[in-house]
Amino acid sequence: MRVLLVGAGGVGGAITRIAARRPFFDAMVVADHDPGRSEAAVAELGGDARFTAAQVDAGDEPAVARLLARHRCDVLLNATDPRFVMPLFRAARAAGAAYVDMAMSLSRPHAERPYEECGVKLGDEQFAQAAGWEKEGVLALVGMGVEPGLSDVFARYAADELFDEIEEIGIRDGANLTVDGYGFAPSFSIWTTIEECLNPPVVYEAGRGWFTTEPFSEAEVFDFPEGIGEVECVNVEHEEVLLVPRWVDTRRVTFKYGLGREFVETLKTLHLLGLDRTEPVTVPGPDGPVAVSPRDVVAACLPDPATLGERMHGKTCAGTWVRGVRDGKPREVYLYHVVDNQWSMAEYGCQAVVWQTAVNPVVALELLASGAWSGAGVLGPEAFPARPFLDLLTAYGSPWGMREQ
Repeated sequence: MRVLLVGAGGVGGAITRIAARRPFFDAMVVADHDPGRSEAAVAELGGDARFTAAQVDAGDEPAVARLLARHRCDVLLNATDPRFVMPLFRAARAAGAAYVDMAMSLSRPHAERPYEECGVKLGDEQFAQAAGWEKEGVLALVGMGVEPGLSDVFARYAADELFDEIEEIGIRDGANLTVDGYGFAPSFSIWTTIEECLNPPVVYEAGRGWFTTEPFSEAEVFDFPEGIGEVECVNVEHEEVLLVPRWVDTRRVTFKYGLGREFVETLKTLHLLGLDRTEPVTVPGPDGPVAVSPRDVVAACLPDPATLGERMHGKTCAGTWVRGVRDGKPREVYLYHVVDNQWSMAEYGCQAVVWQTAVNPVVALELLASGAWSGAGVLGPEAFPARPFLDLLTAYGSPWGMREQ
Protein backbone atom coordinates (compact mmCIF):
# COMPACT_ATOMS: atom_id res chain seq x y z
CA MET A 1 0.00 0.00 0.00
CA ARG A 2 1.20 3.51 -0.91
CA VAL A 3 -0.48 6.32 1.02
CA LEU A 4 -0.76 10.06 0.44
CA LEU A 5 -1.41 11.73 3.81
CA VAL A 6 -2.68 15.28 3.32
CA GLY A 7 -2.31 17.37 6.46
CA ALA A 8 0.73 17.35 8.75
CA GLY A 9 -0.79 19.14 11.72
CA GLY A 10 -1.53 17.54 15.08
CA VAL A 11 -3.53 14.58 13.83
CA GLY A 12 -1.38 14.12 10.72
CA GLY A 13 1.78 14.12 12.81
CA ALA A 14 0.28 11.55 15.18
CA ILE A 15 -0.71 9.37 12.21
CA THR A 16 2.90 9.24 11.01
CA ARG A 17 4.20 8.30 14.48
CA ILE A 18 1.65 5.51 14.83
CA ALA A 19 2.06 4.22 11.28
CA ALA A 20 5.87 4.18 11.56
CA ARG A 21 5.58 1.26 14.01
CA ARG A 22 3.57 -0.87 11.56
CA PRO A 23 4.83 -2.80 8.50
CA PHE A 24 1.65 -2.92 6.38
CA PHE A 25 2.47 -0.09 3.92
CA ASP A 26 5.31 0.51 1.45
CA ALA A 27 5.30 4.30 1.33
CA MET A 28 3.60 7.30 2.93
CA VAL A 29 3.90 10.75 1.35
CA VAL A 30 3.25 13.41 4.00
CA ALA A 31 1.92 16.56 2.33
CA ASP A 32 0.93 19.94 3.73
CA HIS A 33 0.48 23.47 2.41
CA ASP A 34 3.34 24.41 4.75
CA PRO A 35 6.38 22.38 3.64
CA GLY A 36 8.03 23.00 7.00
CA ARG A 37 5.31 21.02 8.77
CA SER A 38 5.49 18.02 6.45
CA GLU A 39 9.29 18.02 6.60
CA ALA A 40 9.22 18.20 10.40
CA ALA A 41 6.74 15.31 10.61
CA VAL A 42 9.01 13.13 8.47
CA ALA A 43 12.21 14.21 10.27
CA GLU A 44 10.76 13.07 13.62
CA LEU A 45 10.62 9.46 12.36
CA GLY A 46 14.35 8.86 12.54
CA GLY A 47 15.08 8.23 8.90
CA ASP A 48 12.29 5.76 8.05
CA ALA A 49 12.70 5.60 4.27
CA ARG A 50 9.03 4.83 3.71
CA PHE A 51 8.12 8.45 4.53
CA THR A 52 8.56 11.38 2.13
CA ALA A 53 7.63 15.04 2.64
CA ALA A 54 5.78 17.05 0.00
CA GLN A 55 4.02 20.37 -0.40
CA VAL A 56 0.46 20.68 -1.70
CA ASP A 57 -2.55 22.95 -1.36
CA ALA A 58 -5.41 20.71 -0.20
CA GLY A 59 -7.86 22.88 -2.12
CA ASP A 60 -6.03 22.44 -5.44
CA GLU A 61 -7.64 19.30 -6.84
CA PRO A 62 -5.42 18.94 -9.93
CA ALA A 63 -2.27 19.36 -7.83
CA VAL A 64 -3.42 16.70 -5.36
CA ALA A 65 -4.31 14.32 -8.22
CA ARG A 66 -0.87 14.89 -9.77
CA LEU A 67 0.81 14.19 -6.45
CA LEU A 68 -1.11 10.92 -6.11
CA ALA A 69 -0.03 9.89 -9.61
CA ARG A 70 3.60 11.01 -9.20
CA HIS A 71 4.10 8.84 -6.11
CA ARG A 72 1.86 6.00 -7.34
CA CYS A 73 -0.30 6.25 -4.22
CA ASP A 74 -3.33 4.00 -4.09
CA VAL A 75 -5.03 5.71 -1.15
CA LEU A 76 -5.44 9.31 0.04
CA LEU A 77 -5.81 9.85 3.79
CA ASN A 78 -7.32 13.24 4.58
CA ALA A 79 -6.05 14.78 7.86
CA THR A 80 -7.16 18.35 7.11
CA ASP A 81 -10.15 20.24 8.48
CA PRO A 82 -13.61 19.63 6.94
CA ARG A 83 -13.35 22.56 4.52
CA PHE A 84 -11.07 20.43 2.36
CA VAL A 85 -13.12 17.23 2.35
CA MET A 86 -14.71 17.75 -1.05
CA PRO A 87 -11.64 18.88 -3.03
CA LEU A 88 -9.61 15.97 -1.64
CA PHE A 89 -12.50 13.54 -2.16
CA ARG A 90 -12.79 14.64 -5.80
CA ALA A 91 -9.02 14.58 -6.34
CA ALA A 92 -8.80 10.99 -5.11
CA ARG A 93 -11.58 9.93 -7.44
CA ALA A 94 -9.98 11.73 -10.38
CA ALA A 95 -6.74 9.83 -9.71
CA GLY A 96 -8.50 6.49 -9.20
CA ALA A 97 -7.23 6.28 -5.62
CA ALA A 98 -9.12 5.08 -2.56
CA TYR A 99 -10.05 7.79 -0.08
CA VAL A 100 -10.23 7.85 3.75
CA ASP A 101 -11.25 10.78 5.94
CA MET A 102 -12.12 11.44 9.58
CA ALA A 103 -14.99 13.85 8.98
CA MET A 104 -17.46 14.34 6.15
CA SER A 105 -18.57 17.10 3.80
CA LEU A 106 -20.04 20.12 5.56
CA SER A 107 -23.69 20.72 6.31
CA ARG A 108 -25.81 23.81 5.66
CA PRO A 109 -28.77 24.59 7.93
CA HIS A 110 -32.31 24.68 6.57
CA ALA A 111 -33.04 28.24 5.40
CA GLU A 112 -36.40 28.63 7.17
CA ARG A 113 -36.59 25.95 9.90
CA PRO A 114 -32.98 25.32 11.02
CA TYR A 115 -33.97 23.84 14.39
CA GLU A 116 -36.60 21.48 13.04
CA GLU A 117 -35.61 20.31 9.57
CA CYS A 118 -32.30 19.34 8.00
CA GLY A 119 -30.92 21.40 5.17
CA VAL A 120 -27.83 19.90 3.54
CA LYS A 121 -26.68 17.15 5.90
CA LEU A 122 -23.14 16.13 6.78
CA GLY A 123 -21.89 13.83 4.05
CA ASP A 124 -24.68 14.59 1.56
CA GLU A 125 -22.22 15.81 -1.08
CA GLN A 126 -20.16 12.65 -0.73
CA PHE A 127 -23.06 10.21 -0.73
CA ALA A 128 -24.41 11.94 -3.86
CA GLN A 129 -21.37 10.50 -5.68
CA ALA A 130 -21.61 7.01 -4.15
CA ALA A 131 -22.89 5.34 -7.32
CA GLY A 132 -19.94 6.64 -9.32
CA TRP A 133 -17.40 5.37 -6.82
CA GLU A 134 -19.12 1.99 -6.71
CA LYS A 135 -19.27 1.72 -10.50
CA GLU A 136 -15.55 2.49 -10.69
CA GLY A 137 -14.83 -0.15 -8.05
CA VAL A 138 -13.05 2.29 -5.73
CA LEU A 139 -13.63 2.81 -2.02
CA ALA A 140 -14.24 6.06 -0.17
CA LEU A 141 -14.23 5.24 3.55
CA VAL A 142 -15.76 8.28 5.23
CA GLY A 143 -15.86 9.25 8.90
CA MET A 144 -13.00 6.98 10.00
CA GLY A 145 -11.55 8.84 12.98
CA VAL A 146 -12.56 8.22 16.56
CA GLU A 147 -15.91 10.07 16.47
CA PRO A 148 -17.01 9.40 13.83
CA GLY A 149 -15.08 6.20 13.27
CA LEU A 150 -14.46 3.98 16.25
CA SER A 151 -17.86 4.99 17.64
CA ASP A 152 -19.46 3.66 14.43
CA VAL A 153 -17.45 0.42 14.69
CA PHE A 154 -18.87 0.02 18.20
CA ALA A 155 -22.40 0.46 16.80
CA ARG A 156 -21.80 -2.30 14.24
CA TYR A 157 -20.29 -4.57 16.91
CA ALA A 158 -23.33 -4.08 19.15
CA ALA A 159 -25.71 -4.94 16.30
CA ASP A 160 -23.74 -8.02 15.25
CA GLU A 161 -22.78 -9.52 18.62
CA LEU A 162 -24.62 -7.96 21.56
CA PHE A 163 -28.26 -7.31 20.65
CA ASP A 164 -31.20 -8.94 18.90
CA GLU A 165 -33.02 -5.59 18.61
CA ILE A 166 -31.69 -2.08 19.17
CA GLU A 167 -33.89 0.71 20.48
CA GLU A 168 -31.32 3.51 20.65
CA ILE A 169 -27.69 4.22 19.88
CA GLY A 170 -26.17 7.27 21.53
CA ILE A 171 -22.61 8.42 21.05
CA ARG A 172 -21.35 9.89 24.32
CA ASP A 173 -18.02 11.73 24.48
CA GLY A 174 -16.53 13.05 27.70
CA ALA A 175 -13.22 13.87 29.38
CA ASN A 176 -11.66 15.24 32.54
CA LEU A 177 -8.76 16.91 30.74
CA THR A 178 -7.26 20.11 32.14
CA VAL A 179 -4.56 22.35 30.63
CA ASP A 180 -2.15 24.18 32.93
CA GLY A 181 -1.96 27.92 32.34
CA TYR A 182 -5.03 28.30 30.13
CA GLY A 183 -8.56 29.27 31.07
CA PHE A 184 -9.84 28.22 27.64
CA ALA A 185 -7.78 25.84 25.51
CA PRO A 186 -9.74 23.36 23.36
CA SER A 187 -8.04 19.97 23.00
CA PHE A 188 -9.12 19.72 19.35
CA SER A 189 -9.38 22.10 16.40
CA ILE A 190 -11.48 25.10 17.45
CA TRP A 191 -12.53 25.57 13.80
CA THR A 192 -14.08 22.09 13.78
CA THR A 193 -15.42 22.42 17.33
CA ILE A 194 -17.32 25.61 16.44
CA GLU A 195 -18.71 23.92 13.32
CA GLU A 196 -19.96 20.93 15.29
CA CYS A 197 -21.30 22.76 18.31
CA LEU A 198 -23.05 25.78 16.83
CA ASN A 199 -24.73 24.06 13.88
CA PRO A 200 -28.18 22.58 14.53
CA PRO A 201 -27.70 19.10 16.06
CA VAL A 202 -29.19 16.22 14.09
CA VAL A 203 -31.24 13.36 15.60
CA TYR A 204 -32.46 10.23 13.83
CA GLU A 205 -35.71 8.40 14.58
CA ALA A 206 -37.15 5.48 12.64
CA GLY A 207 -40.28 6.55 10.83
CA ARG A 208 -39.36 10.23 11.08
CA GLY A 209 -35.85 10.15 9.64
CA TRP A 210 -33.33 12.89 10.36
CA PHE A 211 -34.39 16.13 12.05
CA THR A 212 -32.71 18.94 13.98
CA THR A 213 -32.89 20.53 17.43
CA GLU A 214 -31.42 23.66 18.98
CA PRO A 215 -27.70 23.69 19.82
CA PHE A 216 -26.83 22.29 23.27
CA SER A 217 -30.31 20.78 23.71
CA GLU A 218 -31.43 17.77 25.80
CA ALA A 219 -28.71 18.04 28.44
CA GLU A 220 -28.02 14.88 30.44
CA VAL A 221 -25.39 13.78 32.94
CA PHE A 222 -23.44 10.73 31.78
CA ASP A 223 -21.08 8.75 34.00
CA PHE A 224 -17.87 8.05 32.06
CA PRO A 225 -15.61 5.12 32.99
CA GLU A 226 -12.04 4.80 34.28
CA GLY A 227 -12.28 7.62 36.78
CA ILE A 228 -13.55 10.37 34.46
CA GLY A 229 -16.92 10.42 36.22
CA GLU A 230 -20.08 12.41 35.59
CA VAL A 231 -20.07 14.99 32.80
CA GLU A 232 -23.00 17.01 31.46
CA CYS A 233 -23.53 16.15 27.78
CA VAL A 234 -25.59 18.01 25.18
CA ASN A 235 -26.76 17.42 21.61
CA VAL A 236 -24.16 18.32 18.99
CA GLU A 237 -24.17 17.90 15.20
CA HIS A 238 -22.03 14.88 14.34
CA GLU A 239 -21.51 12.43 11.52
CA GLU A 240 -22.48 9.26 13.41
CA VAL A 241 -26.14 10.27 13.40
CA LEU A 242 -25.96 10.45 9.58
CA LEU A 243 -23.92 7.25 9.22
CA VAL A 244 -25.21 4.69 11.73
CA PRO A 245 -28.81 4.38 10.44
CA ARG A 246 -27.59 3.62 6.91
CA TRP A 247 -26.17 0.26 8.03
CA VAL A 248 -27.46 -0.48 11.54
CA ASP A 249 -31.13 -1.18 12.33
CA THR A 250 -32.04 1.08 15.26
CA ARG A 251 -35.01 3.21 16.25
CA ARG A 252 -33.06 6.27 17.39
CA VAL A 253 -29.53 7.75 17.11
CA THR A 254 -28.09 10.75 18.96
CA PHE A 255 -24.69 12.33 19.59
CA LYS A 256 -23.99 14.13 22.85
CA TYR A 257 -20.75 15.83 23.77
CA GLY A 258 -19.52 16.49 27.32
CA LEU A 259 -18.53 20.10 26.83
CA GLY A 260 -19.06 21.56 30.29
CA ARG A 261 -21.02 24.74 31.01
CA GLU A 262 -18.06 27.12 30.76
CA PHE A 263 -17.15 25.78 27.31
CA VAL A 264 -20.77 26.07 26.14
CA GLU A 265 -21.03 29.66 27.38
CA THR A 266 -17.79 30.58 25.57
CA LEU A 267 -19.11 29.14 22.30
CA LYS A 268 -22.38 31.01 22.76
CA THR A 269 -20.44 34.25 23.27
CA LEU A 270 -18.41 33.65 20.10
CA HIS A 271 -21.67 33.17 18.23
CA LEU A 272 -23.25 36.27 19.78
CA LEU A 273 -20.27 38.36 18.65
CA GLY A 274 -20.22 36.84 15.16
CA LEU A 275 -16.78 35.33 15.75
CA ASP A 276 -17.95 31.89 14.61
CA ARG A 277 -18.49 33.17 11.05
CA THR A 278 -16.39 31.82 8.20
CA GLU A 279 -17.27 34.58 5.70
CA PRO A 280 -14.46 37.15 5.56
CA VAL A 281 -14.85 40.59 7.11
CA THR A 282 -12.71 43.57 6.19
CA VAL A 283 -10.43 44.99 8.89
CA PRO A 284 -7.69 47.65 8.77
CA GLY A 285 -4.16 46.43 8.13
CA PRO A 286 -0.74 48.09 8.02
CA ASP A 287 -0.85 48.12 4.21
CA GLY A 288 -4.56 48.76 3.83
CA PRO A 289 -7.80 46.81 4.34
CA VAL A 290 -7.50 43.04 4.83
CA ALA A 291 -10.24 40.41 4.48
CA VAL A 292 -10.15 37.81 7.27
CA SER A 293 -12.46 35.08 8.53
CA PRO A 294 -13.51 35.71 12.16
CA ARG A 295 -13.34 31.99 12.91
CA ASP A 296 -9.80 31.83 11.56
CA VAL A 297 -8.88 34.74 13.85
CA VAL A 298 -10.26 32.85 16.86
CA ALA A 299 -8.26 29.78 15.87
CA ALA A 300 -5.09 31.87 15.45
CA CYS A 301 -5.54 33.42 18.92
CA LEU A 302 -5.80 30.06 20.69
CA PRO A 303 -2.95 27.61 21.29
CA ASP A 304 -2.45 24.82 18.77
CA PRO A 305 -4.09 21.76 20.41
CA ALA A 306 -1.19 19.56 19.27
CA THR A 307 1.20 21.62 21.45
CA LEU A 308 -0.76 21.27 24.69
CA GLY A 309 0.26 17.76 25.63
CA GLU A 310 2.95 18.71 28.15
CA ARG A 311 0.46 20.96 29.98
CA MET A 312 -2.48 18.57 29.75
CA HIS A 313 -3.65 16.16 32.44
CA GLY A 314 -6.44 13.59 32.55
CA LYS A 315 -8.25 11.20 30.24
CA THR A 316 -10.55 11.39 27.24
CA CYS A 317 -13.31 8.89 26.49
CA ALA A 318 -15.09 8.17 23.21
CA GLY A 319 -17.90 5.67 23.28
CA THR A 320 -21.22 4.32 22.11
CA TRP A 321 -24.14 3.70 24.45
CA VAL A 322 -26.63 1.13 23.17
CA ARG A 323 -30.04 0.16 24.53
CA GLY A 324 -32.09 -2.77 23.25
CA VAL A 325 -33.07 -6.41 23.72
CA ARG A 326 -31.02 -9.60 23.96
CA ASP A 327 -32.64 -13.04 24.37
CA GLY A 328 -35.95 -11.37 25.19
CA LYS A 329 -34.50 -9.25 28.00
CA PRO A 330 -33.67 -5.53 28.12
CA ARG A 331 -29.98 -4.74 27.82
CA GLU A 332 -27.95 -1.55 27.98
CA VAL A 333 -24.20 -1.27 27.39
CA TYR A 334 -21.54 1.38 26.91
CA LEU A 335 -18.69 0.47 24.53
CA TYR A 336 -15.77 2.82 25.04
CA HIS A 337 -12.15 3.73 24.39
CA VAL A 338 -10.21 5.76 26.95
CA VAL A 339 -6.82 7.37 26.41
CA ASP A 340 -4.78 8.76 29.28
CA ASN A 341 -2.81 11.84 28.23
CA GLN A 342 0.15 10.80 30.37
CA TRP A 343 0.34 7.49 28.47
CA SER A 344 -0.01 8.98 24.97
CA MET A 345 2.61 11.63 25.68
CA ALA A 346 5.08 9.12 27.12
CA GLU A 347 4.51 6.53 24.39
CA TYR A 348 4.07 8.72 21.28
CA GLY A 349 4.67 12.34 22.26
CA CYS A 350 1.05 13.18 21.29
CA GLN A 351 -1.72 14.60 23.44
CA ALA A 352 -4.60 12.23 24.13
CA VAL A 353 -7.37 13.64 21.90
CA VAL A 354 -5.08 13.97 18.89
CA TRP A 355 -3.65 10.45 19.36
CA GLN A 356 -7.10 8.90 19.85
CA THR A 357 -8.30 10.48 16.62
CA ALA A 358 -5.20 9.42 14.67
CA VAL A 359 -4.95 5.76 15.63
CA ASN A 360 -8.24 4.72 14.06
CA PRO A 361 -7.57 5.63 10.40
CA VAL A 362 -4.20 3.86 10.68
CA VAL A 363 -5.96 0.70 11.92
CA ALA A 364 -8.43 1.03 9.03
CA LEU A 365 -5.62 1.37 6.48
CA GLU A 366 -4.00 -1.79 7.82
CA LEU A 367 -7.28 -3.69 7.50
CA LEU A 368 -7.66 -2.46 3.91
CA ALA A 369 -4.08 -3.43 3.13
CA SER A 370 -4.61 -6.95 4.48
CA GLY A 371 -7.98 -7.41 2.77
CA ALA A 372 -9.81 -7.87 6.09
CA TRP A 373 -11.86 -4.85 5.02
CA SER A 374 -12.78 -4.32 1.37
CA GLY A 375 -15.50 -2.62 -0.60
CA ALA A 376 -16.41 -0.07 -3.25
CA GLY A 377 -18.53 3.06 -3.12
CA VAL A 378 -18.91 5.65 -0.36
CA LEU A 379 -19.06 3.62 2.85
CA GLY A 380 -18.97 4.36 6.56
CA PRO A 381 -17.21 2.22 9.19
CA GLU A 382 -20.51 0.44 9.91
CA ALA A 383 -20.38 -1.18 6.48
CA PHE A 384 -17.49 -3.41 7.59
CA PRO A 385 -17.17 -6.19 10.19
CA ALA A 386 -16.31 -4.75 13.58
CA ARG A 387 -14.38 -7.58 15.20
CA PRO A 388 -11.22 -7.34 13.01
CA PHE A 389 -10.99 -3.62 13.78
CA LEU A 390 -11.42 -4.00 17.53
CA ASP A 391 -8.92 -6.85 17.69
CA LEU A 392 -6.33 -4.86 15.75
CA LEU A 393 -6.90 -1.74 17.86
CA THR A 394 -6.09 -3.85 20.92
CA ALA A 395 -2.97 -5.17 19.17
CA TYR A 396 -1.87 -1.54 18.71
CA GLY A 397 -1.65 -1.37 22.51
CA SER A 398 -4.84 0.58 23.07
CA PRO A 399 -7.65 -1.75 24.23
CA TRP A 400 -11.33 -0.86 24.30
CA GLY A 401 -13.87 -1.64 27.02
CA MET A 402 -17.51 -2.49 27.59
CA ARG A 403 -19.66 -1.68 30.60
CA GLU A 404 -23.09 -3.13 31.28
CA GLN A 405 -25.29 -0.23 32.29
